[in-house]
Amino acid sequence: MSEQKLAAEVRTEFGKGFARRARMAGQIPAVIYGHGAEPIHITLPAKATTLAVRTANALLSLDINGEGHLALVKDVQRDPIKQIIEHIDLLTVRKGEKVTVDIPVHVVGELAPGNVFNQELTVISLEAEATHLPTAVEVSIEGRSAGEHIHASDLVLPKGAVLLADADALVVNISEATEVSDEEASEGAAGSSEAAAE
Repeated sequence: MSEQKLAAEVRTEFGKGFARRARMAGQIPAVIYGHGAEPIHITLPAKATTLAVRTANALLSLDINGEGHLALVKDVQRDPIKQIIEHIDLLTVRKGEKVTVDIPVHVVGELAPGNVFNQELTVISLEAEATHLPTAVEVSIEGRSAGEHIHASDLVLPKGAVLLADADALVVNISEATEVSDEEASEGAAGSSEAAAE
C-alpha cells in the first residue's frame, strides 16, 4: 500500500462550532496520537483526504508545518445521513514498525456446479508492517464443493504478515445448493396469498 501525501495544519480551536467552520472551508478535523507523545490536533484537506481514506487502513504521509509524520487511519467518523467525514483518528507509525489491523477478506473463484458458499468472516485480524499493509486477503473457492471448509489457518497471507485471529475460525463454508421445486414454490405463494386474503 503506497503512502498518500497530504499537507496538514495544526489547529488550536476545538468544539462543534470550529468543526463546522472547518468543514465549510474544505477542511477535516483530525488528531494524531501514539508512541507516548502528546496528541497533535490538525486539519486535513477534505477532498484529498476523502479520496485517501477510501481504502481500509490507509497510510498517510503528512506534512505538518514542514515536519513529516507517517500515520495510519484508525477511525473515520462520518455524518450518518450525509456520509461526509466529520473527524479522523490517526495513529503515528514508523517505517518497519508492526501494527495490528483488520483486513477485508475477499472471496474469489467459482465453485463446482450445484454448490453455494457462505462467508463467515469478512475481516481478519493481522499483524503487519505499517508501511506494507495489505489492502485485502483473497481466499479462492475455485472448484470447491459441498462439505469443504476454509479456516483462517488456510489463508495465504501477504509476506511478513502474521495471523492474529483464531487459526480455527471458519472463513468460508461450502454446501449444496438447495433447489425449491415449482410445486413447493407455488404452494408457498398460494399460502401467502390466502394469508393476505384473511
